[in-house]
Amino acid sequence: MTVARTALLLDLDGTLLDTAPDMGGALNLLRAEAGREPLPPGSIRPVVSHGAVRLVSLGFPEATGSEFERLRLRFLELYSQNLALRTDLFPGIEPVLDELERLGLPWGVVTNKPGWLTDPLLAALGLDRRASCVVSGDTVAERKPHPLPLLHAAGLVGVAPANCVYVGDAERDIQAGRAAGMTTVVAAYGYISTDDDPSLWQPAGIIAEPGELLEWIGAAAARAAGERR
Repeated sequence: MTVARTALLLDLDGTLLDTAPDMGGALNLLRAEAGREPLPPGSIRPVVSHGAVRLVSLGFPEATGSEFERLRLRFLELYSQNLALRTDLFPGIEPVLDELERLGLPWGVVTNKPGWLTDPLLAALGLDRRASCVVSGDTVAERKPHPLPLLHAAGLVGVAPANCVYVGDAERDIQAGRAAGMTTVVAAYGYISTDDDPSLWQPAGIIAEPGELLEWIGAAAARAAGERR
């Protein structure tokens, strides 16, 4: 593959990492504390990319106000204690990262997950030493779908936004990437609900498995090379 200066940026939950087993496990621990039966993984998985609020709402649909906030904080506490028990890279991601590193191309993470969870999770998996940048939900003043986190990431890796490919599994990822002027790709292997139609998000493309990302990086690199001629 002929390459020029470009970068791959990825959402975390549901795109780079399969965090559903541990996030779902934390939710079911919370339900167990309340004397409730566990929810099946299939009902939890599509909600994981939407974070603690949506997960707690799924597990405790009647909770409101201060009780909901107590449950949310307890969920985060339980999850922080079990960040990487069963979390791992999605199958097929590792060869993509290996190839980018072989080519000397940067890759990074842009997530709405707060840094106090993102950083130890990436460290536990040895990814903190490999990522060229990590932008969490509290790194800058805005969160996705605002483009600022993605623009900040592009600045950190020293690549023009137009030469970055951003991959995510939620509509806000694509909204943020498009607003930042990046090539946007939907990770259809991620946590997408059956109620979602990713084609309506107007991405540049939709991939069924991570290996397809190398073609998108190659295309972005070719465009970058052409612009410099």
